[in-house]
Amino acid sequence: MGTTGILDRRALNHALLDRQLLLRRAAATVPEALERLAGLQAQTTHTWYVGLWSRLADYTPEDTSRMLTDRSLVRTVLMRSTLHLVTAGDALWLRPLVQPVVERGHRNVYGRDLAGVDLAAVAAAGRALVEERPLTFSELGRELAGQWPDRDPTALAHTVRALVPLVQLPPRGVWGRSGRAVHTSAEHWLGRPLDRSGTVQDLVLRYLAAFGPATVRDAQVWCGLTGLGEVVDGLRPRLAVFRGEDGAELFDLPDAPRPDPDTPAPVRFLYDFDNLLRSHADRRRVLTVDLAAFTPRNGNTPHTVLVDGTVAALWTATVRRGTATLAVRPLRPLGAAEDEVAAEGVRLLAFLHPKAEERRVVVEPPVAG
Repeated sequence: MGTTGILDRRALNHALLDRQLLLRRAAATVPEALERLAGLQAQTTHTWYVGLWSRLADYTPEDTSRMLTDRSLVRTVLMRSTLHLVTAGDALWLRPLVQPVVERGHRNVYGRDLAGVDLAAVAAAGRALVEERPLTFSELGRELAGQWPDRDPTALAHTVRALVPLVQLPPRGVWGRSGRAVHTSAEHWLGRPLDRSGTVQDLVLRYLAAFGPATVRDAQVWCGLTGLGEVVDGLRPRLAVFRGEDGAELFDLPDAPRPDPDTPAPVRFLYDFDNLLRSHADRRRVLTVDLAAFTPRNGNTPHTVLVDGTVAALWTATVRRGTATLAVRPLRPLGAAEDEVAAEGVRLLAFLHPKAEERRVVVEPPVAG
């Protein structure tokens, strides 16, 4: 298909919000939503539940927890070599496709420490250990150090992480519970092998369905793979092609939703690792500020608030002596949207802290400058 028009940032913003279920909450099951969203980044134990609450109508966390326990859903290393919450089926076909990303990250960090080591032998030994008994990375490293005593146990454990598709097991990640970060292989946990029938073309199409319209570089940032230009060129006859305000080519599925940019965009609270802010090289469709300037010294990623589709504030929730407090720190004046922010904040507190005796939302003055 030829180029069909120009899309400004607001048009891109609304297309993204729609596909990420943030323009309106969806009446979908959690597995349906995760497939549509191409998963949720989920290396934290619980904050990603907010991502589902902000996207799904009448969402409660208990069914999601049950699906983690009954193995319908898993938390496993996928895009960008980070933990994602996905359906079991998606885990099995996505992991082989992003395997080069995971291995590249491992080489960059541990390559020098492991020079001369038979990595396949480490992976095989590690797989046997975690399939015999789920282990933390510390435990796995200590076990492997018995066979490779002259090597760093952490590097050995992360070799298994890179070469074996590991799943982090419940109760870790179950709502309202805690547990050690223990792992076993996806094949052992799910009782079936990896699905190697998927192609990189399938991966790109899944990305566009969840995050398009987008550039080739955007897709590469999302998954971590390089060299996708040739893949997109091969798909070009099947895609709609647009231009951005900067002239860049934007690719999309022809029938994907691209709503009217004047459609009202409701206030939405995002969690710290929400993929909405991590899946494009050019994040200006949702960001008008540099979030790095507001990242605390401990490096924790801030939780954000969308107002009219773009990041307008940060938020934190705390509980003390029976009172749950949501503090909202605007990055720009909220104007008439402040009441909507406060109302949505009260609903979020009810979700996060249903047993609190009192709930209050504090909207601080906007950040200066």
